[in-house]
Amino acid sequence: MQYEFLKQFPKRMKHVGAYMILFANSSQKTIWKQYGFLKPDEQVNVIFSVMLYIMEQSLKEENCTIDDIGAYIDSLNMRYFGKNMSYEDCKSLGDFTVNVVLSNEGRPMYFDGYDFEERAYRTMNVSYVANRIVYVDSEVRRTSYYLTEDGYNLLLSTLEIESNMKLTIHEMIFKLHLEKQSYDKAVDDIKNVFNLLRIQLQRIEEAMNRIRRNALSYSVADYESVLEANLDTISDTKQKFQGYRELVKSRAKELEEMNLNVRRLDEKEEEKLNNLSIIEGYLSRTIDEHQKILSSHFDLKSLYTRELEQLSQMSFIRRFSLRNELYEKLLTHPEGLGRMEIFLRPLFGNEPDKIYNLKKSTELQRPIRKKEAEDEEAVMEFGDDKWMEEEERRRQEKMAKYEGSLKMLLQAALASENGEISLETLREHIMEEPGQGAENMRNTLLPNAQIFKEIMVELLKGREIQMEVLQEERRNYISEASGGFQLNEMLLNLADSYGLRMRKVEAYRIEDDKVITFEHVSDETGRLRTICCSNVLIRVTT
Repeated sequence: MQYEFLKQFPKRMKHVGAYMILFANSSQKTIWKQYGFLKPDEQVNVIFSVMLYIMEQSLKEENCTIDDIGAYIDSLNMRYFGKNMSYEDCKSLGDFTVNVVLSNEGRPMYFDGYDFEERAYRTMNVSYVANRIVYVDSEVRRTSYYLTEDGYNLLLSTLEIESNMKLTIHEMIFKLHLEKQSYDKAVDDIKNVFNLLRIQLQRIEEAMNRIRRNALSYSVADYESVLEANLDTISDTKQKFQGYRELVKSRAKELEEMNLNVRRLDEKEEEKLNNLSIIEGYLSRTIDEHQKILSSHFDLKSLYTRELEQLSQMSFIRRFSLRNELYEKLLTHPEGLGRMEIFLRPLFGNEPDKIYNLKKSTELQRPIRKKEAEDEEAVMEFGDDKWMEEEERRRQEKMAKYEGSLKMLLQAALASENGEISLETLREHIMEEPGQGAENMRNTLLPNAQIFKEIMVELLKGREIQMEVLQEERRNYISEASGGFQLNEMLLNLADSYGLRMRKVEAYRIEDDKVITFEHVSDETGRLRTICCSNVLIRVTT
């Protein structure tokens, strides 16, 4: 290559692309002007302030929901920005910053960097934040955001240094500030060190996920890069930071003894003591993160080795066409049916692994994405209004069966004296009493085995369902109606449509070792079956 300095050009372009995509998502958006942020400088300051808050919450391993981000922007606005915004405006601005600017409304973001060695553009994915579902107060479901590796790199890439030197340089800066007793700066340094270790651990986890999905998509160069970074990280970091922690403990102890025995600490000394406690906490977490990287390093090596060995074993599998090698030859020579055991015997020579599905081995294998695309195209070509109407009618009929069965369970519990009923009692009412009424009740409660089983499983999984919580979620969050059975959604619909007064719905398995059977219940194919289940108590509190 003539120009050696262009070797790492795509890597440089990814850092440039991270800024460019961020500004492209933010520019030309009128929502900024609605809240008084007219200059691009102000807009960029808000974006990076939000990213730093998300990073801080990630470091503390605390939730970071849209409500938290809105409260953070509201605090910044009152103290610094001084814009004419209410709390709801700040929450809306936080939602815009996270879901539009940083997440591109859920669409993947790419940037093309020219690879001068390959003489072609390399498409690189850029992602700033990711999210996960968390439960606030163990009941309310929320979306919590955290920074990805690209998001961390965007905030930490102010120094143009090699990735394997970042940890060493930050550790050296931390050591100098610690020796000079600049504890306020040392706090930021140890946070940066912890960030780098967290990024490395996240990089290992992402590599393991890629290997599990498809080991062939993970190149040897990527594997080598991760291993070298791991070795640089775990070489002598633990011993160094254990020494730093002992030093910080001793200095904090000196200040505490001074406060107790000599004189009361002044404001600066109290700040130093507080910073030392923060540094000690991050040093402990840094050592724990180092230990995680050490264990994950060996897990990555064993996983990559195992996956490659399994892939190499696939080359020994001989494939043949059943139509050409079996069916056609049997049609030509029917007398071969008498010797079929010669052909089938190898299939049963060894006990098959549990993960190996013999049925799949005889199916025509097609790419999943291509198959889905073909199915969608076929629907669009064939699917006129009548076909769509028929599909919707079938779905509504099925949902009506779910609704009827669940409504009968709830009404039976509400009709009882203490607001509860067991499956044993319910079976006595509908299965043993004669007459057309009992027959109708039986058909409503047990439209088919699959529907009844799914309703009972969902009730037992929910155990205690608070209707007020469900109503609050419906008021605060707008979501599309699901196409299938959703217990919470159907409970709300039953309460609204039929006026069922319910404050709490509970379902428990009764430990009486009784087996409740419902005979002659049809399944989805029309065949009659017998349902056997434990005795379950359903209680409805009004």
